[in-house]
Amino acid sequence: MKKFMSAFAICGALVLGACDSNAGAQEGDTVVIDFAGYLDGNQFEGGTATGFPLKLGSGQFVPGFEEQLIGVEKGESRDVNITFPENYYPELAGKEVVFKVTVQDIVKE
Repeated sequence: MKKFMSAFAICGALVLGACDSNAGAQEGDTVVIDFAGYLDGNQFEGGTATGFPLKLGSGQFVPGFEEQLIGVEKGESRDVNITFPENYYPELAGKEVVFKVTVQDIVKE
């Protein structure tokens, strides 16, 4: 019976952890990221940074970027796919790009 109760307690803790709505970065949190932008597989000038603090939901980056980082965990790498707005820099306007992002840290609000 003790073994069953221990297993039951462990399973319950795992389920509760998986249901935690605060798991990973959420809107309002600041993610400290390294990123590099790629257009047609080539890294483009001005699209890189290291240790950049980005508050999710701030609208600091182009539309679609911050939303794709919701739920990211510290140490995780993720590709963020966006299309630049038509009224952006001429060489990037309307282009589809990929940002390779690595999360260094998450500061919870």
